[in-house]
Amino acid sequence: MYEDDSACPPPPRRARGLLIYSVVAILAASAGVGTTLAVHQAGTPSRALAATQAPVRMNDAVVYDKVEPGVVDVSANLEYLDETAEGTGFVIDAAAGLVLTNNHVIDGATSVLVTPVTSGKAYPAAVVGYDLKDDIAVLRIARVAGLKAVTTGDSDALTIGTQVLALGNEAGQGGAPTLAPGVVSSTGRSIVASDQSSGLTETLYNMLQTSADIRPGDSGGPLANAAGQVIGIDTAAGSGGPGMNFAGYAIPINRALSVARQIAAGHPSSAIQVGMPAFLGVLLPDSASTSPVKQADQQGRQRKPRTRTASSGECLTGDAASYTAAPAVIAPAITGALVDGIVCGTPATRVGLVAGDVITSFGGQAVTSGRSLSAMLDRDRPGDQSMLTWVGIDGARHSAGVILSTGPAG
Repeated sequence: MYEDDSACPPPPRRARGLLIYSVVAILAASAGVGTTLAVHQAGTPSRALAATQAPVRMNDAVVYDKVEPGVVDVSANLEYLDETAEGTGFVIDAAAGLVLTNNHVIDGATSVLVTPVTSGKAYPAAVVGYDLKDDIAVLRIARVAGLKAVTTGDSDALTIGTQVLALGNEAGQGGAPTLAPGVVSSTGRSIVASDQSSGLTETLYNMLQTSADIRPGDSGGPLANAAGQVIGIDTAAGSGGPGMNFAGYAIPINRALSVARQIAAGHPSSAIQVGMPAFLGVLLPDSASTSPVKQADQQGRQRKPRTRTASSGECLTGDAASYTAAPAVIAPAITGALVDGIVCGTPATRVGLVAGDVITSFGGQAVTSGRSLSAMLDRDRPGDQSMLTWVGIDGARHSAGVILSTGPAG
């Protein structure tokens, strides 16, 4: 993004996080921890803590020694936000170098580093794929000697009151993972959560609820039982419901591994992205309207405080997400995808697109809205070439071939 990287300050680091009630998120932010996900709703559990049976006694140190060799720190470079996000992961296949983490840990990443906590050495990681619906991501690190995989258990066999231990990269500080003991207090929970910095909102189903004190940076880390078997992925935190105390939430490992196997096998779906997505480099309104004028109007009403419009000749560097206002001038097109802004150094800048242009065709198919163009790009891969047609803010019609680059994850 910059010609002289040595002249640029390093991007700020922040822990990436959890699903957590607003009051917890505010406290975490005031302590300098950084981004969290916030749980807004927690559905009725399928089983309640009242069903607790006598728990198996847990030796935290023994469990830690079994799980810790497979734990990694995950650092996602969010180039277009000018920052990095820190989380946790764990190795599920040492021979193949496969690491499991949350999708929201790498959301917006242009590159990822994985650091096994036992060695402290960072390795570039390939994004094998991710599942937006289930909040699962699979990474791969190559040629790492001595890599150890965790042992996984059967999350379907869990009972209420089972003692567990959460391990994670608390606050994104790196090094030896921190511990959070607790019990399984409920299963089958449904939660609505959001990442307060990126605006990512998701609904997750059939979650494990635990009293373990999961914190920002722990996301993607292992939740283990007394035998040292990983039975969940630390994902969320917040209130267990009205009148209930703080609770952590984890994705059951059985479901996570099922998704991971599909990703590793290279089987995409409506929710699963295999590899990194294709990238044109345009910012589009989140609108299904076919009218560029209405798209601009909707974007204006959704505008966040302190956002600004990119001028027609300006490309965006740094925090491109802050440019969410509609362009001041809009091309005279009846239908198409309104271009809110252009990211510097991308295919869009190379063909001469500017804010206010309206894209009308991509790959020989008519573009009717921003969402229709996004759907077309989702079907393409980095390196694919397509013909792009648009109406400029001067009213002229333009066409050019574009070679799609590699976009940020998510």
